[in-house]
This record gives sequence, C-alpha cells and structure tokens, in this order.
Amino acid sequence: MSFPGEDMAVLNRKLTRDLWHVRGQALAIAAVIACGVAIVIMTYGAMTSLTKTRDAYYERYRFAQVFSHLRRAPLRLIREISAVPGVEKADARITHYAAIDLSGTGRPAAAYLVSLPDGNEPELNRIVLRAGRLPERDRNELVMSENMARALGYTPGQKLNVLLGGRKQLFTVSGIALSPEFVYVLAPGQLMPDDKAFGILWLRRSLMEAAYDMNGAFNDVSLTLSPGASEPQVRRRIDLLLARFGGTAAYGRDDQTSHAYISQELDQLRTIATVIPPIFLGVAAFLIHMVLSRLIETEREAIGLFKAFGYSNWEVASHYLKFSLLITAAGMLAGMIAGAWLGGWMTGLYQDYFRFPFLDYQPDFPVFAATLFISLAAAVAGTATAALAAARLEPAVAMRPPAPAVYRQSLIDRSKLMRRLSVPGQMIVRHLERWPMRALLTGSGIAMAVMLLVTLFFFFDAIDELVDSFYFRLNHQDAVIGLVEQRAERGRFEIARLPGARAVERSIEVPARISHGSLSQRIGITGLDQGTKFRTFQDANGHPLTLPQRGLLLSDKLANLLALKPGDKALTEVLEGDRRVTQVPVFAITTEHVGLAAYMDRASLAKLTGEPGAVTSFQVALDPNALPRFLAKLKEIPAVATVSTRAQSITALRETMAKSMTIVIDFYIGLGAIIAFGVVYNAARVSLSERGRELASLRVMGFTGVEVGYILIGELAVLVIAALPFGAVLGFGLAGVMSRAMETKLFRIPFIVEPSTYGVGMTIALLSASASALLVGFRISRLDLIAVLKTRE
Repeated sequence: MSFPGEDMAVLNRKLTRDLWHVRGQALAIAAVIACGVAIVIMTYGAMTSLTKTRDAYYERYRFAQVFSHLRRAPLRLIREISAVPGVEKADARITHYAAIDLSGTGRPAAAYLVSLPDGNEPELNRIVLRAGRLPERDRNELVMSENMARALGYTPGQKLNVLLGGRKQLFTVSGIALSPEFVYVLAPGQLMPDDKAFGILWLRRSLMEAAYDMNGAFNDVSLTLSPGASEPQVRRRIDLLLARFGGTAAYGRDDQTSHAYISQELDQLRTIATVIPPIFLGVAAFLIHMVLSRLIETEREAIGLFKAFGYSNWEVASHYLKFSLLITAAGMLAGMIAGAWLGGWMTGLYQDYFRFPFLDYQPDFPVFAATLFISLAAAVAGTATAALAAARLEPAVAMRPPAPAVYRQSLIDRSKLMRRLSVPGQMIVRHLERWPMRALLTGSGIAMAVMLLVTLFFFFDAIDELVDSFYFRLNHQDAVIGLVEQRAERGRFEIARLPGARAVERSIEVPARISHGSLSQRIGITGLDQGTKFRTFQDANGHPLTLPQRGLLLSDKLANLLALKPGDKALTEVLEGDRRVTQVPVFAITTEHVGLAAYMDRASLAKLTGEPGAVTSFQVALDPNALPRFLAKLKEIPAVATVSTRAQSITALRETMAKSMTIVIDFYIGLGAIIAFGVVYNAARVSLSERGRELASLRVMGFTGVEVGYILIGELAVLVIAALPFGAVLGFGLAGVMSRAMETKLFRIPFIVEPSTYGVGMTIALLSASASALLVGFRISRLDLIAVLKTRE
C-alpha cells in the first residue's frame, strides 16, 4: 500500500533526474526566459524610477508649469499675472542668449543667460548647487550649469568671458548647478546636446538689467497652477495680458524643450518593453514544448507503468507541468535578479545623461507580478499539449513502443536532386520531410532571433539616415550663426567679409500659432530667401520641392498634427511685430525627421510681421582650411549669440548616441544572440536524443564521426539557412512597427534598413548557431555506442 505523499515523492525524484538529464537544454530555455523577464523589469524599472525621480525633482525645486517669453514688460505686471484665476505663483526674470569666450579653445561657445534675484533664490525653477555658492552682490560672478562645467573642466573660482550686452566682461564662476528647467540642455537648431559649446549661466539680476536695459522690467515669466486649474484657459489669459508687450504665446510643459525630450525617452523605453519581451517568451514556450514533447515520447513506457500502478491522469500531467514550471521559475528568478540590477544600471545611465541631482531607483513590483504571471502563462502554454498527451495515454498503449513511421517514396525522393546527394544528404532531406512541423517550429525560432537582431541593428541605420538627411541632403551650410536679437539684413556683408566665408544666406524665425479647425500648434516659421542654396526640400517620394513665393511649406509631421494637405488654408497668427492673423495657403508638404517646421518666403513673412529686412540668423558656406580663423573672428562680433558648425553638431550627436542608445542596443543584441543559441542547441539536443540509436548504428556500420555529425548538424544548418531570409523579412516588418511606435513630435525614426544590417544580423545568428552546433558535435563524438545500442526502442 502506498500513500499519496510517497507517490508524489517518487514522481519528484523522477523529476529531479529528468531535469539533470536535460540540464543543458533546461539552462538554455531558462536563459531565454531570463532575457525576456530581465528586459521587462529593466526597462519598466528604469522608466518608473526615472519618472518618479523627475517628478520628485520637479516638485522639490518648483519647476514651473506654464512659460512665456516677451520683449519687455514692467515688473508691476506680475501682480496682474498673479491675479489671473488658476495661477498659483508667478516669477518674472530676464533671459538672453550670449556668446562666451573660452580661453584655450578655438571653437565658439554660447550660453542661455538666466537672471537670479539679488541675494535670493528664485521662487520657481530653483537651482541645485552642486559646488560653490550663489553669486554675491557687487561682484562679477555667475553660476554655470553642471553639464557645461564638466565638459569644459570648470570649477568654482575659474574665470570666464561673457559677451554681455555687446561688451565682453570677465566673470568668476562662483558655483556649479542644476535646474529642473534644464535637465536636457539643447542649443537652438541642434538635434543633440553639445555641452562643450552650449550651457546655462545664472547671473545676478542687477547685472542683466544694466546690460540689456531691463531696469524694473522682465522678458520671461514662469507660472505654477492652482490644483484643478485649466492650463489652456490660463495660457489664453496670459497671452492677452502680454500681447502688448511682445508676448510670444504661453506654453506648457509639453512644449518645454527639456521636459519634452525626457518624456520622449520614457515613451521609447515603454515601447521597447512592450514589443521585445513577448518575442523571448514566445520562443521560450516553443522550446519548452519541444523538449517536453521529446521527453514524453521517450518515457511512454514509464508513463504506462505509473498509470498501471494507480497514478491518476492529473498526477502524470502535473508531473510534466512541474518540469516546465521549474525551468520557468529558474529563468524568472535569474531574470528578476538580473533585471533589477540592470534596471539600476540603466537608470544610472540616464541619470548621467539627463543630469538629475539625485536618483530614486525602485524596482516596479507590480511589473514583477505581471511578468511572473505572463512567464508562467507562457510556460503553461508550451506545456499544455504535451502534458495532456501524456495524461491521455492508456497504460497498455503506453507500454508498447509507438508504431513505426510509414516511409513511402515522395516526389522529393524520386527527384533528380536526391540522386545527386550523398547518403548522409539524403538522410537529412528525408528527416526534414517526415517531421515538417518540428522543422517549421525550429526554423521559426531561428527566424525570430534574426528578426530581433535585424530590428535592433536597424536603429543604427536610422541614426545614419537621420544625420545624412538633416546635415547633408536638406541642409548644405557649414555653419549657422544665431544673433542676439533681430538685426538688419545688411549684417550679411559683415559676415561675408570674414576669412573663409564663401557664401552667406540670411533667415528669420518668427514665433507663430498655426491652426486648422480645432487643431493648433505653436511653432516657429522660418523665413528663407527665394533660390536658397543652403536649404532643400523633398516630398515623401524624394522629389525636390521649391520654396513658394506665397504660402506655407510644412513638415509632414506638422501637417499630420493639423490635418492639413496642399491647397488647404491654415489660420496663421504671428506672435510678434504687428501680430497679424491671416489665412495662409499650404503650398506643399516636405518630409523631415526632426521637430515640427514651417517655411515661408522671407519677404512674405516680413509682410505678416511688419518688419521688413529683419534677420535672426545667417547660414554660411566655409573654406574648411579657414575654419579656425573664421571662428576666432566671430568671437569679436558682439551681435553673435550662438554658432554651430556641421562637424561640431555631428560629433555631438554621435557622442550622445554612444553614451545612451548604442550601449542599450548592444545589450539587446547580446540577448538576440542568446535566442539563436537556445533554439539551435535545443533542436540539436532533441534530435540527438531521438536519433542516438540510429547514429550509433551508422558508426558501427562504418560511417566516420564526421559523417555522423554531418547528418545531425547538416539538418540544423539547412534549417538555419532556410530561416535566415524569413527572419530578415520579419525584421524588416518589426523595424517598421518600431519606427512608427517610437515616433514623437521631436523625432521620427527614419524607416530604412541597409543590406549590411541583414548581413550583420544573419552573421550573429550563424555564429550563435555554430557555437551550439560545436557543443552538440562534441556530444556526438563522445557517444557510447554500446550503451546507446542497448537502449530499447
């Protein structure tokens, strides 16, 4: 007589032996599960921690919710702004762009100057001192943003020349600071931060008042809102108050550069966490099914004996279910530990990228629970069919060997191709032909690995296309010179006289609100001269477009947001100058990957502003050999606020990508290689278990070890090679899905997959498959022929 506990103990001992027998395959499956779990926990943990850190930072240092720039308004206006319903706090300040002269370097640099109340901290957008102190009264001192200070090696006490109000003044760096307003610091017109060329400087208000004739006035206001206040209504009221003072339309956090970039990064993390892990868990379910089906097939006799001794269908099925759950549990445990650690690593990477003053990393426990549930569901899905098949076996049927396969000559067997193949080659083809579903599933697993690798390498193609499109095909200037304020167009001749300047074109950017029906966007309209050589436009098919003499040329993303198409009329409200509101026809839609853009003929735009001949920037073509002298001369021009060169911008973009996106994608590529290894290794081990007697018999018949290995590994090679093109096609499709899913107002990921990307993805999959084949080949070389041949069929 046996007791239930004893019965289960027997099954548990058998379970332990089974797991040890397939330990290599179990580890490969657990590794794939661990990868999927780790990605979910890592990305969601980093995303949650970064969101909480950002929100805590915003709250602790009182980051504003509404912002507005203007030309000049008296400080007494702040009382009226504070009285607007829904406004909790209003803070007025002076802001300005200025060039800075960095000693010992020939490259130009600029800063965004922000005033600090004399002797006090600002009410909103407070700064976090990381070193040193605030500027003191009656001293030429400033606080430098940490991103620029680190890039340039500045510490408190060092000197810095700033072109303040057209005069070069020597300042002492009194402190190094961060601000929630400038988590992501970006120069005007740039794609990525360049900390060596642009940063934030905080100066005492009295100094900026004197330099920019702003005594008792302000040109920038920030607001926080009362709980429950309507932001759109507050913005409209603020716009009415500031309109006569040159206000350029209030905007919220969604349109504030730093906050928008952070939100974009968090959205992209969410997309990766949503799309990639299901691939790993799907492959894991397939691998569990493959291993368990083979195990049950080889244990038919044992299953029959268990049932003959009284074990129920549920006990037999639960035994094999526990087999898969233990492998899954091992993978989940490893994935959770790795994911928690990697989440901290990724959060730290982004903390350094965004310059948060503190880090609140906490694993997301609801995500742990959801991942646990999904992983177990994948394991059960992979186990269900095999476990039910074991439970349904009748004892008498199970104790008999399965009926041998019926072999008939097929069309393939009668083909000329088969007659040209060697005997091992014919065996490979016949085995694939007679187990088509297994071959299909194995090939599908390999194809998914290739798909993931192609999709990940696609991002490098997208970056190259982004650089090539923005800096070479659409923009042909070597440098862009931003002015402190609007200037007369004759300044072009002063720039043209500088050494190395080959050609100069002028442009103006005017703040405006473009509306269509109920849709509206605050945007800067760029005015260019007819026949511009430095700016080209293309439609969605790559055909060139010309700048219209009348009408708007809109970027595709802006047109989509406003539901505009060529021929429609857009209500255009210019937010400076005469502030005219008029219906402007849409001439054409141009394809761009960066930001939202609208273009007009400069003369036509001047009619809307009422300020003909004004410019805000110059675009310059340069002699590369004269670049150092050109940049050195620019430092002597007080009207120049910012300078960016094409080479400098591309270098900054590459460095930023290397610090963030490249590291993360390289990590995912390694995980993709694990999928390829796991699929091929498990398929090879299952095939070896099934055909061990057959292969041993061939060895006894005189086949060499290489020939026997060729039969097994050659079959896998056929599957791998056949799966590569399908994986490439799937990768192309998934890349398209990722491109659309990661699209934001700031960036569109160009959908382009280079031929080299398919080659690299396939090569990594082949190398992973080769590594697993070597391990299986080693097992074949160590086959114990006598023990294998004694095994009962």
